Amino acid sequence: MTAGPRRRGLPRRRTFTALSILTVSAVALTACSSGSSGSDTAGAGGAADPNKPLRMAFIYATSTQNPFQEMAFGSKAAADQAGNVTLNQAAPVGVNGPAQVQLFQSAIRNSPDGIALETLTPDLFVRPLNQASDQNIPLAAVDTAPPPGTKVGLYVGNSNAELGTALGNEFIKHVPADAKGEVVIGNDIPGLQLLVQRADALIAVIKKERPGLTISGPYDAKSEPTDNFNAWQGIVKAHPKAIAFLGVGGQDGVSLPLIQQQTGRKFLAGSADIPPEALKAVKDGYLFALSSPEHWLKGYVATRLLIESKRTGKPMPTGWWNPGTLIVNKDNVDEIIKRQADPASRAAYFKAVVDKQFADPNSYIKPIAEAD
Repeated sequence: MTAGPRRRGLPRRRTFTALSILTVSAVALTACSSGSSGSDTAGAGGAADPNKPLRMAFIYATSTQNPFQEMAFGSKAAADQAGNVTLNQAAPVGVNGPAQVQLFQSAIRNSPDGIALETLTPDLFVRPLNQASDQNIPLAAVDTAPPPGTKVGLYVGNSNAELGTALGNEFIKHVPADAKGEVVIGNDIPGLQLLVQRADALIAVIKKERPGLTISGPYDAKSEPTDNFNAWQGIVKAHPKAIAFLGVGGQDGVSLPLIQQQTGRKFLAGSADIPPEALKAVKDGYLFALSSPEHWLKGYVATRLLIESKRTGKPMPTGWWNPGTLIVNKDNVDEIIKRQADPASRAAYFKAVVDKQFADPNSYIKPIAEAD
């Protein structure tokens, strides 16, 4: 589709030089961490070698959206801290499942020591994941649980029910118990289980705690930046008396404040994820809160587990590792803006968090079947 003239104030796609920005047709992976190009293919359980050179990959859904960029930042931080790891990071430009499958298949050939996969189209990866498993390549699913029919034993992801509940609890702080009015919910990717879980939990809190409110949606809010803005613009226009618009995706916290600024209309708004524009909107009062899935942690934890297993010879843990959720509001937004300044500030902030989790991993692991 050919893009029309750019409208003033429309959210732009951000460029992150630390990541590989690849075209949809790309099948080659770009090295993001320096290291030896040689590596054997022995799996976990072999002899321990703390300095073993490794070739690994993090394949993620899209290079154009903040949540996935954050996971890639975390993955790269783990590889950089470990040292001597060639980490190939790759994603299509825009969500494109078939193109991502090609990138994953390239990783099977070029990153034999481990692959972490984040995808929004898990059903397309049953065969590729089994192909990697059959070649004894260690695997970790990130953000989205591994699809049924695969042999992936580790899933690193937050509880999306917890995330939606946290956002709902934050919302009701701003609404009187006897409030009346319409609350509109948006879902960036209808049918994607993790976003459905967030929306369902958010709606459940509002229905229970503020029964006088009328809930509309969830409506399809789209996920790509320009599409999301246009979708929310139409949704807001179609609900002129709504008191609140709540999203559960990464771009909603950018679009909703921008619509308020452009139209002069004020309403309660909140969403998930922490792109820099959304953090500024919390600080400026256009968003009451963001419910963060802490994506950096997911990328970091998955990649570190792959590296440590390969170097110690110990099997990776199996099950669902939940790194947690964070509410960002006016009380802590300055701290989180400082955290998100650059790769070094992220790593420094999260050091105590990862030290705690890796000191007692069993406290963070449940069966994958319990992931919500």
